[in-house]
Amino acid sequence: MRVMIFFDLPTITTSNRRDYRKFRKHLLKNGFLMLQESVYCKLALNSTASDVVMENIRKNKPKAGLVQMMVITEKQFSKIEFVVGEANSTFINSVDRLIIL
Repeated sequence: MRVMIFFDLPTITTSNRRDYRKFRKHLLKNGFLMLQESVYCKLALNSTASDVVMENIRKNKPKAGLVQMMVITEKQFSKIEFVVGEANSTFINSVDRLIIL
């Protein structure tokens, strides 16, 4: 399973920017990988583990802004289609992925 985090946080004031950096560092410290600037994902072994991860995000989210969470299976995650300007063979885009825990 994968826990996907999507967020849109304000960066108008110094306090907002500090909260943004703190939240982003929290995600990285807890094993999230950045897919896009405001999209992060983390591998979870089962639904119990994903619930713990999501509860941890709820406790550490900034006061302002929007944070969204979604849990998807590995099969669903493997069907993500990468659309880029030029053909690029560096992406592994198949159902058969090696995951070493």
